Amino acid sequence: MKKKFFPQPPKFEPKIYVYEDTNPEYKGWLKVGYTERDDAEVRIKEQYPTKKPGKLPYRIHLVESAMRNDGTHFMDHNVHHYLKKAGFKKEGEFIKCLLKDVKRAIIAAHKREANLEDRDLDFKMRPEQEDAVKKTSDYFKKIKKEIKKITPRFLWNAKMRFGKTFAAYQLAKKMKWSKVLVLTFKPAAQSAWEEDLNRHTDFKGWQFISKDGLSYEAADKNKPIICFGSFQDYLGKNKDIKGGIKVKARNEWVHATNWDCVIFDEYHYGAWRDKAQDLFESEEEDETVFIKGLEVEDFDDEILPITRDFNLYLSGTPFRAIQSGSFVEEQIFTWTYSDEQNAKLQWEGEDNPYLELPRMVLMTYQLPDSIKDIALKGEFNEFDLNVFFSTSGEKEKAKFKYEDEVQKWLDLIRGSYLDNTVDVLKQGDKKPPMPFGHSALLNVLSHTFWFLPRVASCHAMRNLLKQKQNRFYHDYRVIVAAGSGAGMGAEALEPVYREMKDPLKTKTITLSCEKLTSGVTVRPWTGVFMLRNTSSPEKYFQTAFRVQSPWLISNPDKTKPYQKQIIKEECYVFDFAPDRALRQIVDYSCRLNIDESDPAKKVEEFKNFLPVLSYDGSSMKAVNAGEILDMAMSGTTATLLAKRWNSTRLVNVDNDTLKRLMANKKAMKALMNIEAFRGLNLDQELGVIINSSEALKKIKRGADGKKITSKKKKELSEEEKEYRKKRKDIQDKLIKFATRIPNFMYLTDYREHCLKDVITELEPGLFKKVTGLAVKDFELLVSLNVFNSRLMNEAISNFKRYEDSSLNYAGINNYKDGDIGLWETTVTREEQRLIY
Repeated sequence: MKKKFFPQPPKFEPKIYVYEDTNPEYKGWLKVGYTERDDAEVRIKEQYPTKKPGKLPYRIHLVESAMRNDGTHFMDHNVHHYLKKAGFKKEGEFIKCLLKDVKRAIIAAHKREANLEDRDLDFKMRPEQEDAVKKTSDYFKKIKKEIKKITPRFLWNAKMRFGKTFAAYQLAKKMKWSKVLVLTFKPAAQSAWEEDLNRHTDFKGWQFISKDGLSYEAADKNKPIICFGSFQDYLGKNKDIKGGIKVKARNEWVHATNWDCVIFDEYHYGAWRDKAQDLFESEEEDETVFIKGLEVEDFDDEILPITRDFNLYLSGTPFRAIQSGSFVEEQIFTWTYSDEQNAKLQWEGEDNPYLELPRMVLMTYQLPDSIKDIALKGEFNEFDLNVFFSTSGEKEKAKFKYEDEVQKWLDLIRGSYLDNTVDVLKQGDKKPPMPFGHSALLNVLSHTFWFLPRVASCHAMRNLLKQKQNRFYHDYRVIVAAGSGAGMGAEALEPVYREMKDPLKTKTITLSCEKLTSGVTVRPWTGVFMLRNTSSPEKYFQTAFRVQSPWLISNPDKTKPYQKQIIKEECYVFDFAPDRALRQIVDYSCRLNIDESDPAKKVEEFKNFLPVLSYDGSSMKAVNAGEILDMAMSGTTATLLAKRWNSTRLVNVDNDTLKRLMANKKAMKALMNIEAFRGLNLDQELGVIINSSEALKKIKRGADGKKITSKKKKELSEEEKEYRKKRKDIQDKLIKFATRIPNFMYLTDYREHCLKDVITELEPGLFKKVTGLAVKDFELLVSLNVFNSRLMNEAISNFKRYEDSSLNYAGINNYKDGDIGLWETTVTREEQRLIY
């Protein structure tokens, strides 16, 4: 297991050395060099191959680490650059200056104190980035040519660490844009956008405008600009200004500018977050934490009060936007973690651009009863991490309510929890790989990120780690990146880098409950601890992928310019609620891969590149795809399965779908055959819903820059509630029909055929008897996208897995050697054997 899952980082200690040649002709000159040797003098001696008796002809003045806080390193030529720029004479690697001048240059190289044209990045796009740029530009040009009055939109459904910022800039170059506005809900993403633009040679002459950097007034209007800002700033309201002006005065220029493109960064945080909107609400709680002062209900990308020619949406987890049909297939570019790791495996030849992207490993731990019993909660007595890490008090006085149990957990993860040790010895198994108790893991987990439930939990953990019984953790610098004291946006990164210093030598633990979970790159992080409940796969995997940032050294020995030394080959996600973790795996892999309809195949592909190791209390083993699906479904009952068939996501009642229904007389007549719709004036109801929603949207669009009275706001709110209620009623009636499909599955004997064929070809009479709808009518409604067939596949798959286990227990095999039918696809027995 050590070799397979825990590759050790290479030994790498870059140094800058400074010495003087004591020969008289070199007086006043200093040599500045670079080496990775343990002893810099060994390298210096090699520069004096002729050995002469007596005193050595050099004097060493300085040897310092060449590592930066962020995990990158600099070389001697970077130091030479600053000295030469300061006006010191240079001949080869010798420079005529004083030691204090070299020290200043080393500090400048360490902090990257360069002007905007000192560019040190020249990497090229990877193949998938080139594909994204080409597909997007082709679509934009095509749509603009065909329909000039619309604003084309395109979504990059690309995994975290895809390089969306760099590829977006390349798209801007290809489209010849000169004014691009980047809007984000996550201000911490600024550092990534700024670094790529200011350091890469491809963007020489481009200017980066931000709230705390270059201003629009100071920018050269003849050169391209990228303006970066948050929604809450640029779309925020200034309530102190009267006379109908709502935007902040300093941001009026943003609204007055006609932008070539608006890029919606981290789109998942803005999409589908309207607190008043429950139309497409999932059965899971939305746990996104909003930044104070952000009026989310005002955000609607279609009525954004900023003029622009194109819209580009970027997200690593755009689940809801895809499932809702907000983007059609030709408007989406998809690149998943599985795509990336498969490309890494399939690359032929040298210079594999994917080698630097670490493989992720998920390690789940079933906690001993003596630790988790205090946090068992809910209908199925599941372990609740939010309860386990609940607190009282704040900051220095913050304390865990179950401090004894949390202390046991701290002992457990370093392999010193006594009860667990006794259990392992009784079983006769080897000691399982605990994060801080396994030598191979311990060696790679120098810098980790702990994701906790709330700000007080972060302070309580810091306080507990400081206590004398936790001497082991005193070797780690503990950083609380939570609360107002940690800084807003990119400011929250500074304390992390400050404490890391030379990350090859230091050890850190970063504690957070929201900050730094999206849009940031911290190369030295190799492990993330998921210590909070979250039912949102967006939040779970946005956080988990923080540790997949590549960490490598280019040209490590100065002799091979294209050689790369990879520091981080693998990274780890640690989860202590196994069922939750595996459900997230199933959810994530099934919802992001839009090309495959079989859930089992999706999970198998994902698992191939993200191994899952599960600790059951005594030993740790790798888990296969079938076990992941089974474990994710463990604890599932008929009640839970019924809830899946009550999901709002199974049916579509957006305006476009309702318009298609109203335009099709046969479809309207078919709906009236469903019992729940009988006696309803459907034409009138749908007309009210569509007209009211579109009228309100027009009012909101026209309201920008105008004052709306409190009375008018109240009237609009009441009108909005009314049409939402009507839409919800239509939605409920369709869901009620969908809940009859499980009854049909129980009654039909055709288990090996996909359910769609059973309904339409094999047992149409039974289907009409159970649901009240004729087959032709049902097919028509499916063709109009009233029912979400992809999600039906998943619901049926889960239903049949549950049904199989029950029937097998009774000695019945419903499938024998035939296929297994889902909604519109089937799985062969051979495929099932390979997968399970």
